Amino acid sequence: MRTIKFVVVLGAIVLPAACGGGPDPPPMRAVADVKQLMNAMIDPAADELWDKSGYIITAAGTEERRPQNDEEWEQARHHAITITESANLLMIAPRAKDGDVWMKQAQELMDQGQAIWRAADAKDVDKLFTIGGDLYESCVHCHEKYIDEIVNATK
Repeated sequence: MRTIKFVVVLGAIVLPAACGGGPDPPPMRAVADVKQLMNAMIDPAADELWDKSGYIITAAGTEERRPQNDEEWEQARHHAITITESANLLMIAPRAKDGDVWMKQAQELMDQGQAIWRAADAKDVDKLFTIGGDLYESCVHCHEKYIDEIVNATK
């Protein structure tokens, strides 16, 4: 019986230490609001990606938009990383508008950012274009739900 008590007490001491008894994580604190985050990080990164994919058809002909060299592919990768990590920033209170649709759309933004990241690493023009279109649709759906001017304009 004494051995059992010793093992139980020892387990109660050792188990928490073995399961991550390190220091507490640093506190997360939102500094910029959603609009500032969009204007400073997300919109510019998305615009740069969209500017580097697809086609523009004019009277003069068709212009293919794509990264032209390794440096431009690396820039596309950096913009994809910005979008991916910005999704985390959107999930920090008080930016997170709700625990349901907002979080799902932020996760979708993260997934699309990662997919664009992979496309940039693979230098895959077609995926960059396709996923860029998916990203655009996600942005529009989120804006239609959460930007007051858009929400109120549709009523």
